[in-house]
Amino acid sequence: METYDLVVIGSGAGLNVLNVGLQVGMKCALIEDTKLGATCLTRGCIPSKVLVHPADLIREAQHAQKVGIQFNVEKIDWELISKRMWSQIDESKQIEEGLSQVPNLTLYRGIGEFIGEYEMQVKSSEGKNILGSFKGEKFVIASGARSFIPPIEGLEEVGYVTNRSFFGDKFPKQPWKSLIIIGGGVIAAEFAHIFSAMGTEVTILEMLPRLVTTEEPEISQFVEQNFKKYMKVYVNHKAIKAKGNKKMKTIIAQNMNTGKEIEVSAEEILIATGRRSNADILKVEKTGVETDEKGWIKTNHYLETNKKNIWCIGDANGLYQFRHKANYEAEICVNNIFGPEEQKKSVDYSSVPWAIFTYPQVGHVGITQQEAIDKGYEIYVAMKNYSTVAKGFAMGFENDDEDNGFFKLIVDKSYKILGAHVVGPHAAILVQPFVYLMNSGFTCSLPETHGGVDIPKLEHACPEAGSFMPIYNSMVIHPSLNEVTGWAIGNLKPINIKMEPHEHHHD
Repeated sequence: METYDLVVIGSGAGLNVLNVGLQVGMKCALIEDTKLGATCLTRGCIPSKVLVHPADLIREAQHAQKVGIQFNVEKIDWELISKRMWSQIDESKQIEEGLSQVPNLTLYRGIGEFIGEYEMQVKSSEGKNILGSFKGEKFVIASGARSFIPPIEGLEEVGYVTNRSFFGDKFPKQPWKSLIIIGGGVIAAEFAHIFSAMGTEVTILEMLPRLVTTEEPEISQFVEQNFKKYMKVYVNHKAIKAKGNKKMKTIIAQNMNTGKEIEVSAEEILIATGRRSNADILKVEKTGVETDEKGWIKTNHYLETNKKNIWCIGDANGLYQFRHKANYEAEICVNNIFGPEEQKKSVDYSSVPWAIFTYPQVGHVGITQQEAIDKGYEIYVAMKNYSTVAKGFAMGFENDDEDNGFFKLIVDKSYKILGAHVVGPHAAILVQPFVYLMNSGFTCSLPETHGGVDIPKLEHACPEAGSFMPIYNSMVIHPSLNEVTGWAIGNLKPINIKMEPHEHHHD
């Protein structure tokens, strides 16, 4: 049986590890059952943003009325938009062509599954044929995740779309006339924006009390409030049954509080109710790799599974499912696989940023106010609206506007940044400086760990590390939206700060 030095399962961030293995002369195998480049390139962040930007322009044209400019969207060239999107997805062909010519690399185009200790077989995507069996000295599981399909009666018979099939054989030739989106998270929010802007009648069904539950409650409320100008939104509604035909599909949803049922109908149904692990497909239990109660592969601070010489990165470990986080983990994994044992690095998730490219856009880094309180921090919180700075007013935002975006900052009592959250135009750009700040200033000497886990950034004993003081001591370009985040510091208010008792001395 063939034996490889390194086996990588998944061609997303896993390629970063594979490339280093090939550079050091390892005999490698790569397993991928879909297009090379995996979720981000072929059915996620990149192609979706090619659709988001035209949707943004449509909404901005509508917003322009507030500053005295009237635009009319004369035509939406879906064919050109689609062509640009497919040009990005089709880069997977170039990746595959390049990898097929690499010495010391065997590319298996199918579904991998463990059949024993450090032993795997690859089946064809249909599962009918075995394409090969082999052993590996080291495995990196970067197998991603797949859509979670909720148990809705009749759904399979009626049919539906996921992000995977949307960027595949179910991509519409024209925007649907109507669309039901089941779910209220990141994928749901982005698709709702894309299609509502393109003229589709969109209905969102979310069983939880609010949309985008990873965000601050104020941001969830703000997003929902603005969504309702362009689409129907039902929170606290669980989809329980589907019915219909090829022309029109109907979902029956039940109010989670009252039990009352509603019916909504549309041309298509998009399922965006979250992601689930691929560990069951890989049959990781056959090689002894442990998973948690939800099926995600468990890793330690070094991204090692409980099984020696098997690592796991990216969506497969269920933590922060973003490509930039997977790339970060790939760097850590490369160091820990190929570097000296005594120089292993541990992961630090205290400043993982993300954005939701919907309308209004959302930017996020760190923890929320409630998470900070739950973790035992004594905190200050600041809020500032776009309308309170000159550039915000120039852009058409006024105090009582429903779309008047805002910034929320959470810091502890030493002014260390715990979380920064933005909703409104350019949110992803406005939150990024706080990512840099949360990672800055760690130059003071730290106690040696002697083989233990690295000290997380938020626990470093450096008063200047990760604080907002660089902003406080800096000039902020005027007039610019940077003033929304830069000047928010002046609005800091104590939330649960415990005042130190004064000591009274009597002679």
